[in-house]
Amino acid sequence: MIVLGLTGSIGMGKSTTAAMFEAEGVPVHSADAAVHRLYAGRAAPLIEAAFPGTVIDGVVDRQALAGQVLGDADALKRLEAFVHPLVREEEAAFLDAARASGAPLAVLDIPLLYETGAEARCDKVAVVSAPADVQASRVLARPGMTAEKFAAIRRKQVPDAEKRARADYVIDTANGLEAARAAVVTIIRALSPAAG
Repeated sequence: MIVLGLTGSIGMGKSTTAAMFEAEGVPVHSADAAVHRLYAGRAAPLIEAAFPGTVIDGVVDRQALAGQVLGDADALKRLEAFVHPLVREEEAAFLDAARASGAPLAVLDIPLLYETGAEARCDKVAVVSAPADVQASRVLARPGMTAEKFAAIRRKQVPDAEKRARADYVIDTANGLEAARAAVVTIIRALSPAAG
């Protein structure tokens, strides 16, 4: 089974692209979705102990947590130290299940793939990208997003140009959904010829 890492900076259309792989029958593991599950489950008590006041009714309040960790490198490292291993456990179970099902290809949707060294766990990497002005307009249209928050998020992400240079595949999402879907299908055919 080939493991394809899927990544892209904020606002590039990665989640939409991951859904396109799923729609084509490729199993996809979303690190973000795993974090959401963990924040409502196993990780919540750990986070509350480390960052008091961030868990409400057993679920991590992401805004409260962001208030305690954004812009604080040490706090972010503490958070990642117990969240990342839990996400890796879920990822490993997903890959085991995908292999057992006979899938020729599986996708690991990891926002901070290069930033965390996760490309080492992938056979190939696809980066979802769009021009900077398109990215900014998408991100700043999100509820609660500010230019300051956007800048803080971008500072902890590998620059888009570097991601594109390091990737095996680049999926440009600025040209509409059909063009992105065509790129996804091309990648699936290249990596799992039986599907083509």
